[in-house]
Amino acid sequence: MTNETADPGHGNSPAAWTAVIIMLVAFIIGTIAFWFEMEWLVWASAGLLVVGALTGLVMTKLGYGVDGDKVVAKDHA
Repeated sequence: MTNETADPGHGNSPAAWTAVIIMLVAFIIGTIAFWFEMEWLVWASAGLLVVGALTGLVMTKLGYGVDGDKVVAKDHA
């Protein structure tokens, strides 16, 4: 018996890249705000983190995710 798993694509899609960039910026802003004890900005960056995750989900539903109909597959050698 073989144990074959489908390759999930490793998130190499516009939806994944957009979500990760937004979430990375949110994390950086939150870290700096925490360092300078700016509580309101820490919470705002937490909200931006959620927005980044939702952006990735919405873009995936719109066809910009892995194997989406709006994504042009690149041939990797």
